[in-house]
Amino acid sequence: MESPFKADVVKGKVALITGGGSGIGFEISTQFGKHGASIAIMGRRKQVLDSAVSALRSLGIQAVGFEGDVRKHEDAKRVVESTFQHFGRLDILVNGAAGNFLVSAEDLSPNGFRTVMDIDAVGTFTMCYEALKYLKKGGPGRSSSGGGTILNISATLHYTASWYQVHVAAAKAAIDATTRNLALEWGTDFDIRVNGIAPGPIDDTPGMSKLAPSEINSKARDYMPLYKLGDKWDIAMAALYLASDAGKFINGTVIIADGGLWLSRPRHLPKDAVKQLSRSVEKRSRDEPVGVPRSKL
Repeated sequence: MESPFKADVVKGKVALITGGGSGIGFEISTQFGKHGASIAIMGRRKQVLDSAVSALRSLGIQAVGFEGDVRKHEDAKRVVESTFQHFGRLDILVNGAAGNFLVSAEDLSPNGFRTVMDIDAVGTFTMCYEALKYLKKGGPGRSSSGGGTILNISATLHYTASWYQVHVAAAKAAIDATTRNLALEWGTDFDIRVNGIAPGPIDDTPGMSKLAPSEINSKARDYMPLYKLGDKWDIAMAALYLASDAGKFINGTVIIADGGLWLSRPRHLPKDAVKQLSRSVEKRSRDEPVGVPRSKL
């Protein structure tokens, strides 16, 4: 689809995107680059990084990749500093690195729970912590007129409850809490906007291949309000809005981009049956005599 934004909406900005070599992260990298930003991506797999950087450069995008694990503080520090050294500034941090797998709570080991928390929740804060120096107003490479922006990718799993996702729901809840608290503190003290995006089921992503593999006959489409899966493009456009001047007054907000799925529940009765049932119940209530309460005196 054609972007609704001008081609230079983030021109001159530098974005560091964790998990930016595949899935939603790569689409954000691509769209930021197409709209004028220089891109640094961070990931654990060199082959994926090299392929992503090559693809971005083939589109005329200034891009560089850095190997690193967000769970390791030294990696986070090195990648942030390397991004600044390469481009001379840092304007946007997107925390998209994530871990996920389906498992019932009783089969999930504490180590498995901790691993997802370390990647998603702790990793997000560690990247924010290391990027603060360069994102804050008046920091290296920045003027005193304004700070940068942080985007944290979470989910909607923790809004109610989700089957076989206790570890991820806990991690995403922590990310959203981090987003709001940093928006308050760093927005006030350093002029940094901190927002989040909570994607729903997005087609053609590593997440969907893990959470809804072809072996599972899922009927989610039957009760999703928009009756379709989202596209990676949808999330990238939300990110572009929040990172650009279009979102300059947005801070501490998590944009839900799931087609309304988190609001939905399975339809227990067909619509025609509801109409018939409603008429029957209404008729019965009219026909029944109204009871007159008896005095206890």
